[in-house]
Amino acid sequence: MNVQHQSVGRRGFLRGALAAAVLVPMGGTIASCAAGGGGGTTTGPTGTVSDTNPFGMAEKATLDAVIFKGGYGIDYVEFAGKIFEKTHEGSTAKIAPSTDIAQELQPRFVGGNPPDLIDNSGAKRIGFSTILPQLEDLTSVVEAKNLEGKVIKDTLYGGVLAPGTYEGKLAAINYVLTVYALWYSDSLLKENGWTVPKTWDELYALGEQAKAKGKYLFVWGKEAATYYQELAIDSAIKEGGDEVRLALENLKEGCWSHPAIQSAFTALDKIVKAGFFKPGGSGTQFTAAQAQWSNAQDAVFYPSGSWIENEMKDQTKAGFNMTGAPVPTVTSSPKMPYTALHSAAGEPFIVPSQGKNAAGGKELLRIMLSKEAATNFAKTKLAPTIVKDTVPADGFGSTALVSQTKLLEDAGEDIFTWTFVDLYGTNKDQLVVWNTFLDGKSDVATLTSALQNITDKVRNDSSVKKIEVK
Repeated sequence: MNVQHQSVGRRGFLRGALAAAVLVPMGGTIASCAAGGGGGTTTGPTGTVSDTNPFGMAEKATLDAVIFKGGYGIDYVEFAGKIFEKTHEGSTAKIAPSTDIAQELQPRFVGGNPPDLIDNSGAKRIGFSTILPQLEDLTSVVEAKNLEGKVIKDTLYGGVLAPGTYEGKLAAINYVLTVYALWYSDSLLKENGWTVPKTWDELYALGEQAKAKGKYLFVWGKEAATYYQELAIDSAIKEGGDEVRLALENLKEGCWSHPAIQSAFTALDKIVKAGFFKPGGSGTQFTAAQAQWSNAQDAVFYPSGSWIENEMKDQTKAGFNMTGAPVPTVTSSPKMPYTALHSAAGEPFIVPSQGKNAAGGKELLRIMLSKEAATNFAKTKLAPTIVKDTVPADGFGSTALVSQTKLLEDAGEDIFTWTFVDLYGTNKDQLVVWNTFLDGKSDVATLTSALQNITDKVRNDSSVKKIEVK
């Protein structure tokens, strides 16, 4: 029951425009205390198995897919759905959006009629620990050939299957390579003669300069308040090293009181108390808040995953030149370098065993992992998938995509990830805590206590399957 973080040698992987930059150097698997192996009870193939139908999907079948509608939308799955319908004449792909996966789909799991394919993502996703036994093992998908005739697992970047693997069972395929960074307008910084801060002290100093120019340092929206938890955790891991990540991952008693986390919280609290956050975030829809940054330029920085450019593409000021930077460290001598980076495969796709057309769910995933579909995603969403060789050197004209390449290249082997929030589904409760903190209505001690209470509740709940991370 462990996850092993192993460095992946960069030489030998220098392929394609993103080259080693998009490798996630983390081998090993996450193992669950729940029963592993292949899912629940799924009906066997009812169609003819072939290279174009490797899972034996029935002819003229209907596919039911529910896709989280967030920063990437759902049109990329609809694109694959059209290929699905063309490849399997007479079959229909029904692709439905959702912004609340847990609320909409947990009753369907309980009722034994879940969709055939789900993108279990977003702030209101289903905690994986609650549904693992009900999911198909997707090893057969990556061992199948893609539309171009190549074995899928041979077309993927190294380490990208690890986040969805539990006790030897590939329960989820995370489709998108995500880089978490501090995003800004390169043109705005150059216009004001500002440089990207590397420490929290430098960030605070820039906040004072921004305030003098009538700008805030940050904005936030109520559904995305935990983006600042992401910022603080990443900074703390860089400051205090792997022991910080492991304490959080393993739900350790007092984990939120680790000195590195406390120092990041304190630095963030200082920025809140100084009035460097635009007020009213807890009452503002998150994309509206993000537009205050990307379009109105009321704020200088915004912490987010690399989906942010696509999410705000229609609400970004011309000439903004969106660019990502590593999150700041507390001191100038952290255990991990400033260039260290949180990057991981995200957007986890799952196939419930009890779906009426589980074979169809796997087939749509197979199509999504083709070079044709993956290239379409990279071009239209300005973010790389786990499929190699789909992004040109110019990033399809995207400064954000080019900066992702640089961030990952600069990080080298200093790339890390963490999964406890997704695994145990704690984001919903943490949102309340962080909105209160960013509103300036609580202090570091209250924030710490509230987050620890959420963690302790999960740790002490005997009905929740715990996963030990090493």
